[in-house]
Amino acid sequence: MFSNIIFKIQNKFNFLYKNSLFLQNIDFFILLSIITVLVMSLILNSDYIGFIAFITLFLTVVKILTKPQEKFSFNIFEIFLVTYFMLVVISLAGSSLFILSLKGFFKTFLYIGFYFSCAHYLKHNTNKIPWIIITIAFCMSFESIAALLQNFSHVEAISTWQDTSGLNPEEVMTRVYGTLKPFNPNLLGGYFVSGIPALFAACIYFLINKHHKLALTAAIFSILSVIALFATGCRGSYLALILIFACIFLVSAKFFWHKYKKIYLSLAGCAIGLFTSALIFVTSLRARFLSIFAMRQDSSNSFRFNVYQSSLQMLKDNWILGIGVGNRNFREIYGLYMKTGFDALSAYNIFLEIAVESGIFALIAFLGFLITLIKDAVKIILKSTEHEKIIFVSAALISILAVMFHGLVDTVFFRPQIQFVFWCMTAVISAEVFTSKTDF
Repeated sequence: MFSNIIFKIQNKFNFLYKNSLFLQNIDFFILLSIITVLVMSLILNSDYIGFIAFITLFLTVVKILTKPQEKFSFNIFEIFLVTYFMLVVISLAGSSLFILSLKGFFKTFLYIGFYFSCAHYLKHNTNKIPWIIITIAFCMSFESIAALLQNFSHVEAISTWQDTSGLNPEEVMTRVYGTLKPFNPNLLGGYFVSGIPALFAACIYFLINKHHKLALTAAIFSILSVIALFATGCRGSYLALILIFACIFLVSAKFFWHKYKKIYLSLAGCAIGLFTSALIFVTSLRARFLSIFAMRQDSSNSFRFNVYQSSLQMLKDNWILGIGVGNRNFREIYGLYMKTGFDALSAYNIFLEIAVESGIFALIAFLGFLITLIKDAVKIILKSTEHEKIIFVSAALISILAVMFHGLVDTVFFRPQIQFVFWCMTAVISAEVFTSKTDF
């Protein structure tokens, strides 16, 4: 029925489409807007980034309503995503702070709308997937340069980003924050987590297509981005980086394990050795990493534990519909539960945040989306014989897994810079799943 309505609208605009140069080339403008969102995220505030993303959504709607025989298709995991969004709508309707929650809802609508716009475009233009991956790689390269320059100039912290009590001066880290707004090293760390897999993918993509200079450039910036990630001092991103390398090791085993087992294990050993050496010889890095395990003795850890306890109590009291989506809404309600002196903007855990804001059923729907998405991506990686497809799906999957893993201890995931990279990566998998249905 829905498709019939769309086709009727398309028939009404058939004459306009045939005589409009803009509409006949609208795919170009959709791609341009997607790339602009990713690049402008480096320097613009959230509102401006959101406005460009809205243009992407608007162009997609125009395309669907005017292009003859254009139709929208869903993968299974996208049905879970739609279910999650509908539960967010219900949560909004039942929120005691409706006006505050409305702004958070509009952000969620824009993020998911951007995803479906990007996915719809890539499903019919899979040859443009390299453009998306390379754009993300470029953004990571830019931020790595900015971060390393800040590190060399020993930029001062804008706020209290590290518990320096009990540390010697040489153990205090210069935490870089790049150009992302608002300036925050945890945001930059999460951003690198979401995009470093794209740099590795770009390197291999250029290599198999014999663009050796570009491959070398991507390899250099991959290393610089890893170094810059360490310079953020974001401990959650350290753990996510370990997951990234572990996933790369597992995926590459498909190609190298049988013929190059000894070399393969040697390279893995070298990577572990370099990481261990960095912890041993860089005093500030070692102190920062070991603080992960300090538990309550580290003020940042203790703060998160207090937030988790209060957030769980919030969930207990609002487990069906949640309190309504949005950090402003969260902060108002959290004030009723927080321990004195421990105000917070979020739950510091993605999954706990979703449950608190939209209820336990929204969390189940979101987990269903993730699990089905991961299952479909792994299926492609294991069964496909197309190297480029495996490279891009692997990069997207590793990025998603790393962001979710980092999200266990932070909620910078909800910042637009990471959101748009995350949904672009999800769209890459969606497009490849869509084109692979006839193969399996």
